[in-house]
Amino acid sequence: MADALNIIPPAVLRGLADKLYEKRKNSALELEGIVKQLAVAGEREKIRAVINLLTTEFTYSPQANHRKGGLIGLAAVTVGLAREAPQHLEQIVPPVLNSFLDQDGRVRYYACEALYNIAKVVRGEFIVFFNKIFDALCKLSADSDANVQSAAHLLDALVKDIVTEGDQFSIEEFIPLLRERMNVLNPFVRQFLVGWITVLDSVPEIDMLGFLPDFLDGLFNMLSDSSHEIRQQADSALSEFLAEIKNNPNVDFGRMAEILVQRASSPDEFTRLTSIAWINEFVRIGGDQLVPYYADILGAILPLISDKEEKIRVLARETNEELRAIHADPAGGFNIEAMLSIARSQLTSEREGTKIEALHWIGVLLARHRQEVIYYLNAIFDSLLKALSDPSDEVVLLVLEVHASIARDASHFRQLVVFLVHNFRSNHSLLEKRGALIVRRLCVLLDAEHVS
Repeated sequence: MADALNIIPPAVLRGLADKLYEKRKNSALELEGIVKQLAVAGEREKIRAVINLLTTEFTYSPQANHRKGGLIGLAAVTVGLAREAPQHLEQIVPPVLNSFLDQDGRVRYYACEALYNIAKVVRGEFIVFFNKIFDALCKLSADSDANVQSAAHLLDALVKDIVTEGDQFSIEEFIPLLRERMNVLNPFVRQFLVGWITVLDSVPEIDMLGFLPDFLDGLFNMLSDSSHEIRQQADSALSEFLAEIKNNPNVDFGRMAEILVQRASSPDEFTRLTSIAWINEFVRIGGDQLVPYYADILGAILPLISDKEEKIRVLARETNEELRAIHADPAGGFNIEAMLSIARSQLTSEREGTKIEALHWIGVLLARHRQEVIYYLNAIFDSLLKALSDPSDEVVLLVLEVHASIARDASHFRQLVVFLVHNFRSNHSLLEKRGALIVRRLCVLLDAEHVS
């Protein structure tokens, strides 16, 4: 520090700590000239001593004006160093970043200004600090001081320019930080995050699509934000990603399908609609990669078939038909047991449309994979028998079709008849309301002599 005191005139040091901005600024300009001369002379040790003095005696001072002076001083040093500045960034940047946490709003403001001026000088060399800067900007975007927010916004724009113009940015190192921040609820932070996602996705050299599963859930979470602007921004980003997936379907469909299935049951209508729109596209283009997730997808689709919103119902039915049209092979990961379990679970739904489609699925699975379905029959048979008491005639008729298909095997035929006789005896209401319908329909579907 003694060396630095000999290098910097006392008047300059006093000026840096002055309460008036103009005096601090003028002293910083003098300091810039001094450092420029040191850089030309190759006096690196003296430069380090100057930076150390500004850090210890100014930026970490208990006096706010000293801290402000230290920040403008560090920026001035960087400007003075010019091309030599990158060699000293490890010493210059940390105290500036630390000042973002200052309790004094003016200090935080000047920290933004200082880092802006530093970044303008070193450009891409500054990327080594990107994660720390991003983290700081994320917090500053929600700063309680509007002036700090404004200064942070300008710094943010510059950092975006630097990232997009260079090739030193590491998406692999950034994604864990982004993922960690995605579930923050603050509206300013959410806008900040979506802004960065959109900017990074616009850079051809940065593969944001490959990392989409890491932040997809966070984007979907923003669709239910109380702010229309945030919902719109999140929707726009999601639409862009979905368009990219259609053009380049080499993505991790499985991880994203898990997220979409969860979001499809959201209480928020817009989130459900967006989820089923994505699921619809995934079913079309997901191919073999999606086969192991068909049961989960079916579990998302069936309730939406009876959604209160017509757009969702239409998309869900369309997706259901697309899924049913795919002849998947158990050898390729198609889980018949899981599909049956999902269909069975929906037989107790209060929604007729959902129950009807669940029964259609059981019928389709029986037709395509009879042996496997019969093998798992015990898991669904009781539910199918109970469904004969459903208040909907259409549901009961479909249940009977499924039972008739199962009853082609003699043992299951006997099981069905025993159940019906027992229930007709114990449940006179069922006998009176449905007895004739059940017997007549089974006579049509099966050999009448067997039924009678």
